[in-house]
Amino acid sequence: MMLGRLGLLGVGGVAATSLLSGCDNGNGGGSASNGGGDHQLDNSVKGATDATKAANRKIADSLPFNERGDFDDAKRGLIARPDTLTIKNDKGDVVWDLEEYKKYIGDDKAAPDTVNPSLWRNAQLCMEYGLFEVVKDKIYQVRGYDLSNITFIKGDTGWLVYDTLISPETARAALDLVNEKLGPRPIIAVLHSHSHVDHYGGVRGIIDQADVDAGKVKVIAPANFVEDAVSENVIAGNAMSRRAVYMYGALLPRNPQGGVNGGLGQTVSTGVPTLIIPTDIVTATGQKMTIDGVDMEFQFTPGTEAPTEMNTFFPQFKAMWMAENTTNTMHNLLTLRGAQVRDARIWAQFLNDTINTYGPNTEVKFQSHHWPMWGHDKIIDYWKRQRDMYKYMHDQSVRMMNNGMIGSEIAEEIQMPPELNNFWPDRGYYGTLKHNSRAVYQRYMGWYDGNPSDLDDLPPEPAGKKYVDYMGGADAIIDKAKKDFDNGEYRWVAMVLKHVVFADPNNTDAKNLLADSYEQMGYQAESGPWRSVYLQGAHELRNGVPTAGGTDTASPDTIEAMPPEMMFDYLAVRLNGQKAAGQNIKLNVTFDDLKKDYTLTVENGVLNYAPGHVPDPSASLTLSKETMNQIQLGKLKLTDGIDQKKVTLDGDRQSVDQFVGMLDTFPFWFNIVTP
Repeated sequence: MMLGRLGLLGVGGVAATSLLSGCDNGNGGGSASNGGGDHQLDNSVKGATDATKAANRKIADSLPFNERGDFDDAKRGLIARPDTLTIKNDKGDVVWDLEEYKKYIGDDKAAPDTVNPSLWRNAQLCMEYGLFEVVKDKIYQVRGYDLSNITFIKGDTGWLVYDTLISPETARAALDLVNEKLGPRPIIAVLHSHSHVDHYGGVRGIIDQADVDAGKVKVIAPANFVEDAVSENVIAGNAMSRRAVYMYGALLPRNPQGGVNGGLGQTVSTGVPTLIIPTDIVTATGQKMTIDGVDMEFQFTPGTEAPTEMNTFFPQFKAMWMAENTTNTMHNLLTLRGAQVRDARIWAQFLNDTINTYGPNTEVKFQSHHWPMWGHDKIIDYWKRQRDMYKYMHDQSVRMMNNGMIGSEIAEEIQMPPELNNFWPDRGYYGTLKHNSRAVYQRYMGWYDGNPSDLDDLPPEPAGKKYVDYMGGADAIIDKAKKDFDNGEYRWVAMVLKHVVFADPNNTDAKNLLADSYEQMGYQAESGPWRSVYLQGAHELRNGVPTAGGTDTASPDTIEAMPPEMMFDYLAVRLNGQKAAGQNIKLNVTFDDLKKDYTLTVENGVLNYAPGHVPDPSASLTLSKETMNQIQLGKLKLTDGIDQKKVTLDGDRQSVDQFVGMLDTFPFWFNIVTP
């Protein structure tokens, strides 16, 4: 699976932001006991403490749970659903399984003590799966077959398919359901709304390259789609994917103490994503296409939820496809897996353009996550509150920043006004008001908060040892932390015990108590990713770092789509600067199938490249792009390629071996909660 977003907000208002972590304002969010430090330090999964129960009850009492309109919309238009939904690949491996969730999540089941009731509500809504009619006899969606939705629009002779999920297996299963219930029709076009993998990864499950090459199927995407999809998933893909394990909770058990909901959907499927190069590109708002009798007008929205993205208006149906620019949650300005900070100001401006340009003629709104909405006035109100949510986060964060506050201070103080805070689609199931406000600060001010003490601070391991020493030793810290834990001060306990664990990763009591603190914060989290982050952290403290079940952002189709220049950029990232110091190597590289020549130069500890050849290389290499793809995928070593005559070498073999020896291979399962 690819978790490069996956591209991948918040809780609004004082009640929600304080309850996310259980001890804002210094009172622990309620008292679990009278203190005393009696908490047992074993490594088992725990239930909800009294403090967590109180925090979740407060959420239940503060939000309009009697409003059921979302449930009506989520159920509306249901045509069919299979009794069971478990999807496997051709090897028999499960890539998607809704059955585990169905055992404990249901419309008629109250929120467990271990789940924020607002997040539980979102999970209930996301469990409405199957084939749905959005616009009578014209627009259909299959929901609940992956993190995202797949949409089928009926043309004169075939289907236009919008966004193809993560995995070919889930996309194929969705198409099979459509064919079974609506009758088989050819796919005329596939449209990708943006460059996140849950919107294009399943494409080869429903169309093949031969039909695209023959002109039977169009693949339509916004400008820079391929470049953005590839760059996000390769250059920093390893680190992002490791953190995505935390963000999406893909490895958590499916039960009330584990994975419940990912915010945008239940979780991510685990098939290998695919990619087909688009045949048609959208470059501007107002651009129109008619395919198989379906009229479309695109709104080009770069720099919003993704670097490249587009909405689509269907004038014949008075329907607006919002891609992922609006969903039934506050979205991320900075995804917890890592990415470039998104611009909330631009995002709000594009939503304002949506309202003014397409709003007057819109009666149906639908998108690639969650459920649709019907009714002009209701949609306009929804768009305005989504727009103002992003603008409020931006404007108020910048206001506080200009008053001298730093990111953590802004996150602690910012509150949504009631008209946004109590609006269900603005709640923080995916991101949080807290980390979005810090993202605004980061976008303008960077990582440095202006305090000289933070300019050159110690890394966690040496800092941890000094903290522990200053605090009187690990035993004294743990004794105090147990009392604070019993008082529900989980945020503080986590901050303190992090130092103990980094000072001594073999301190079992510290790791167990830290895990227990993470666990309670996870149980209180309204955001699916926050819950997953905390619970995955607790799991790794108790059980160690996993060694299997990882993700791979560099799928074969992603590598195939990489031009040589991007491959060389990735090699430059892999070059170990210390090993390369003092070296001077020049390699002429020829891709014989592409008829392209390049020179790679290692000097000053840096790898540079340029088109063309130099006259005096250390060595010259000739190979095909396919051979280079195999090397990038780890299926072939460059040195083995030379030995097998798949790579032609002319010159100094030692210089090539030396170059290869300077390249790092990144470990996926690096430590996060321990040194």
